[in-house]
Amino acid sequence: MSPDADPARPVALVLTGVSGVGKSTVAQVIAERTGWAFCEADELQPATNVARMKAGIPLTDLDRHPWLIAVRGWIDAQPGPVVVSCSALRRSYRALLAEARRPVWFVELTGDFDQVWPRLSSRAAPYMNATQLESQYAAQQPLTVDEPGARVSVDGDPDTVADRVLATLDRTS
Repeated sequence: MSPDADPARPVALVLTGVSGVGKSTVAQVIAERTGWAFCEADELQPATNVARMKAGIPLTDLDRHPWLIAVRGWIDAQPGPVVVSCSALRRSYRALLAEARRPVWFVELTGDFDQVWPRLSSRAAPYMNATQLESQYAAQQPLTVDEPGARVSVDGDPDTVADRVLATLDRTS
């Protein structure tokens, strides 16, 4: 899935995983290195979803649907390769994103709770707490072999993780 394999259909690289795993940080590193457009999918959340999350109310699949459609629309609107940070914890969410008009490659960033919680608790995450992170781990459906993508550990600094993510693209070309 080298981004240069088919210039008419550039790749969309979507970094997935629970909050605090480093999706946005690693995606930004990749965007800076490659010059690809970058999207932090949470910036496309409808205001009603943000309000629910701030109130500690879990989002339903119905709540997430317009958000995922907006993320897919952003992917489709870009002229070149893109990198997106988007939790996409469930297979059905990834399937919706995979309907984009270009090849989508998912990279699930993986780390255990004890590794991720300190990262999350040290940043300004106004609507995230340990209980919500636990619920994300419980809801997460790991990437499967029949989905286009790979799983990458978040052990190491963001540059090291970005190297691993980009290497998964090289293995698919």
